[in-house]
Amino acid sequence: MSIEIFMDSRIFYSLVLLLVISTGTVFAEEFLVLVKTNDNNYDEGDTIIISGQVSTSIPGVDVVIQLFSGGNMVAIAQKPIAQDGTFLHTILAEGPLWKKSGTYLVRASYEAGGVKISETEFTYSSKSEVSETRTNFEVNTENHGTFDVEYTIKGGTVKNIVVDSKNFAIIVQIDATDKGKITLELPREFIGAEKQDGKDDTFIILIDGIEVAGQESAIHSESRIITINFEQGDSDIEIIGTYVIPEFGTIVMMMLIVGIMVTILVTRNKFQINV
Repeated sequence: MSIEIFMDSRIFYSLVLLLVISTGTVFAEEFLVLVKTNDNNYDEGDTIIISGQVSTSIPGVDVVIQLFSGGNMVAIAQKPIAQDGTFLHTILAEGPLWKKSGTYLVRASYEAGGVKISETEFTYSSKSEVSETRTNFEVNTENHGTFDVEYTIKGGTVKNIVVDSKNFAIIVQIDATDKGKITLELPREFIGAEKQDGKDDTFIILIDGIEVAGQESAIHSESRIITINFEQGDSDIEIIGTYVIPEFGTIVMMMLIVGIMVTILVTRNKFQINV
């Protein structure tokens, strides 16, 4: 009888121990904090958006956000927790503490029965170290030779620029290694967007088939300058106008006129001789 009681006691205490361990694990896991940024790479002047969530919000307890570069603290903030457990903080990447490029560490800590910590990283480049390319690209056409497009690009490189005459467009093929932008000076002689009254119209811009907005920074008599933002991994930027490489360009038209005049003269001379 005593043996049975002893065995029952062991089973009872084992179950209690498992319950305590299980309860303790749940208690430890329910207080979690997560943090992330809206991008993995930033340049000087960008806005860094830091967001996160805690699994259990404690009234009156804020989350502490710290930003480190090479072990040195760059910024610190204390943010309240919303009712759904989320928090948000924005930092402008500029100022005296933002001179060093490299990897930055974001740390979010939350005091909930002990400090809970979550971390994430991003890379940062100062303006003095941001790679920006400014050059001309010679665009080949099937029947009208070549023409130059001057461009400036940051965050990638231009692989090719091709003409899509069927869609009255040019396609800029890029290798976007980071989020960036490209500024193109489009010569009116070869591509443009015009209304029926001859006034300038807006170019349609597609990136990998998705329409995006561009910014026209300058309008000249011989060219139009547009700036297009792109994301890391983007490849094809299509700029659609109302004409591209007119079928009868200036040179072609002059040649046509000369040909017509020569034909008229030859015909007239033959007519005079026959008479």
